[in-house]
Amino acid sequence: MGIYSLITGRRGPSGFGSASTAEEVTQGIDATHLTAIITGGTGGIGMETARVMAKRGAHVVIGARNMGAAENAKTEILRQNANARVTLIHLDLSSFKSIKAFVRDFHALHLPLNILINNAGVMFCPYQLSEDGIELQFATNHIGHFLLTNLLLDTMKNTAKTSGVEGRILNLSSIAHIYTYQEGIQFDSINDICSYSDKRAYGQSKLANILHANKLSRQLQEEGVNITVNSVHPGLILTNLFQHTALLMSKFFFLCFCSVYILFIFTMIYSNVHVFTGFLKFFSFYLWKNIPQGAATTCYVALHPSLKEVTGKYFADCNEVTPSKLARDETLAQKLWDFSVKLINSVSKKNYLGFEDTS
Repeated sequence: MGIYSLITGRRGPSGFGSASTAEEVTQGIDATHLTAIITGGTGGIGMETARVMAKRGAHVVIGARNMGAAENAKTEILRQNANARVTLIHLDLSSFKSIKAFVRDFHALHLPLNILINNAGVMFCPYQLSEDGIELQFATNHIGHFLLTNLLLDTMKNTAKTSGVEGRILNLSSIAHIYTYQEGIQFDSINDICSYSDKRAYGQSKLANILHANKLSRQLQEEGVNITVNSVHPGLILTNLFQHTALLMSKFFFLCFCSVYILFIFTMIYSNVHVFTGFLKFFSFYLWKNIPQGAATTCYVALHPSLKEVTGKYFADCNEVTPSKLARDETLAQKLWDFSVKLINSVSKKNYLGFEDTS
């Protein structure tokens, strides 16, 4: 997928593009035999992902920090589809205690687990530490999902083995993974308030999402496990993730408006309507991708049969794309894995992940 395809919405090799919706990319897919966990499925693209997967027949388990919002989401999904199977379990990804409780509550349901969608996240928030003493964006976006994934992995392996159905794990990353600290991950200063940048810390956590997915993918391939692991960039969608960036976004929109206005004058002078249309599509792509379009790549990677056995890849607009050089660094991915294990074990005071500390 080149920049022209992104700007114009032209469909890529998959047959889908930036204008495709979650319903469109899953049309005709029967997911009635699948159980999926979606973190943060109470609003925005997470809720749309849950709604569409439930519409295709999957039993959707939503992990949610705000149970009131979760109940509202479930009510809306059932209003549109009375046959939807939706289960709600409390989950705060910034808390190890909550993550362990979620896994315990899920196991108590005695359900299989075919799909895990690590969707929840925070963005551009002011510096703060989680209850476990970890910088909040790194704790929520990466460490929380790292712990959750590994605590659920045996269930996914057993499901894949007994059912013969390929399991799929998805990490929602972002194009923001390219805007991180110089070394990629600040292993020696994760909690350093002096060097903290809300934007770079977010990019760091999104880079970690891709590195985690790639490392886990290689590990499962080596074990011969029938589970794929991929990461996706959903696109820029105006959801409540932008709650900490109202001023930034207002400036961004103002600059874009000015740019479009200048282009309008220019094209009217030179009567180049095609140029003007092209630039409008450019800004439309970046600013006005709606929620059904934003959930499309997640649903495509989670359910589409064409991605059987496709693993360790990064997707945007329902097509495979190449992430940054740092995101493809296997040494960095291994270092992140070891760091994550050590961090979790040091906080928990015991090796409940069952991993060896290789650092």
